Amino acid sequence: MTVSSSIRLCRRWTRKMSNVRVVIADDHAVVRQGLALVLGQEPDLQVVGEARDGVEAVALAAQLAPHLVLLDWKMPRLDGLQAARQIKEQQTAVRTLLLSGAPVETAVLDSLDQGVDGFVHKDISPAGLAHAIRVVAGGQRYLGPEITQALLERSRQQSVSTPETVALSPRELEVLQLMAAPVTYKEMAAQLSIGETTIHTHVKRIFAKLNQPNRTQAVIAALRLGLISF
Repeated sequence: MTVSSSIRLCRRWTRKMSNVRVVIADDHAVVRQGLALVLGQEPDLQVVGEARDGVEAVALAAQLAPHLVLLDWKMPRLDGLQAARQIKEQQTAVRTLLLSGAPVETAVLDSLDQGVDGFVHKDISPAGLAHAIRVVAGGQRYLGPEITQALLERSRQQSVSTPETVALSPRELEVLQLMAAPVTYKEMAAQLSIGETTIHTHVKRIFAKLNQPNRTQAVIAALRLGLISF
């Protein structure tokens, strides 16, 4: 999905709902206050609660029923990924967006299989963050440009044992391209109109053909081979 199409989708969504209600979760008060100040400049974004850790974030999501919870990746008691998973279990309509200041980890894409709706780096601009929130709140998935750039950089630098040529079926190529996107296997199945079990079968075959152990490494290998693109 292009930025322009995302913006059009967000504008249609915000016309239906005047304010996107957001809960901010970060264990640093200055970060929470800064995020609240930035989002407060956006007329369609409303910060309705602040949490100091993942446990408080889960509680506030249940209490306030926001449209989106913005979660720091690393927090005490319950980290952002764990909190997002619990929020999804209890409040399926609440969207979750992870925010990290640490170097991009190999778990980023894998985390998206566990219910997270988006992932951005803290280097993102205020306008970029507002855009990501609108995209995710509007029902789409979002992977920040900083994240995709880091994955591309890793694909050039990382020493990965990759076959010189790989014979993938047209369906496996479709699945592989979706593996590079921030979507879950369940969402892949729905998009391709096949069962989730079939998706997992394709994924296992892709891992074997690319000689990679997990989704992130498979995507990196596919990028190096030119099989897919972001």
